[in-house]
Amino acid sequence: MSNWYYADAGNQRQGPLSAEEMAQRFHQGKLRLDTLVWRDGLAEWQPLRDFTQELVLQQVPAETFYTPIDPVPMQAAGTDTMSDSPYAPPKAVLAMDEPVHTGGEVVYSGLWKRFAASCLDGIVTGLLTYAVLIPLMLVMGLSASQLASGGSDPFGGGMSMAMALLTYPVSFGIPALYFGWMHSSSLQASLGKMAVGAKVVRSDGRRIGFWRSFLRYLAYMFFALVTCGLGVLISGLMVAFTERKQSLHDMVCDTLVVDKWAFTAHPEWQKSELGTVTIVILGIFGVVFLGTIALFAVIIGLASSAGGWH
Repeated sequence: MSNWYYADAGNQRQGPLSAEEMAQRFHQGKLRLDTLVWRDGLAEWQPLRDFTQELVLQQVPAETFYTPIDPVPMQAAGTDTMSDSPYAPPKAVLAMDEPVHTGGEVVYSGLWKRFAASCLDGIVTGLLTYAVLIPLMLVMGLSASQLASGGSDPFGGGMSMAMALLTYPVSFGIPALYFGWMHSSSLQASLGKMAVGAKVVRSDGRRIGFWRSFLRYLAYMFFALVTCGLGVLISGLMVAFTERKQSLHDMVCDTLVVDKWAFTAHPEWQKSELGTVTIVILGIFGVVFLGTIALFAVIIGLASSAGGWH
């Protein structure tokens, strides 16, 4: 079932509406044949008269017969178009105005889905962090070597300290910006969550803002650092056993991690099972984890043999 939108007398977009609701408003005289409408699959807004058969508009009131209207003049090239013009397809604006549907079933993303998403996001944020840190360290390292080549190195220690001080803000800041931007975008999900079919929302289903998403990541890191890593374990146990699968930072920031179709017009499309992507990621992680343990065991065995341990 397609969602329909129409431009009212003030060129403001109204909707979404079902086909039945559109026909009802037309027969009530609230829509005219020259009313501009749009639905999924259309490249641009079109007059309602082009969809009389699709919407089954059989009884046409006299006042709704088509009367020509002056087209909206195009602006000069290189200038911004009017944001409220009904002739522009809604595209991103529709995503921003997507209504929140409450009252239906909500499938929360459990521990294993969130863990699989974290594995992918860890790779993404790691690559982004090193993409910034490596050039920065190369530049600063080159500066330090140039100072040392003069026979004295009065700033060598300071340069090393500056590099250390820059490492921490970059290491924490880039992931925070990544999650802040992705979770507050129209996608409502990081790349990892998109892969497993999850998204982050407020407790009432609304999209979260950038700063809430930014602070959500900082809260996660705070609990992890203050508890020397135990916070991650505690959060995992909370996700596994709490009613709405919330971790510590979710409770602090009033957020939920749910299926991507939760709080939408199609809650029946939600999936409670893990899914193929999640299972594949967990399988790869398990192989890498066991391989790492086996490698350490081999190294310890070789070291003990070389040392003459018995």
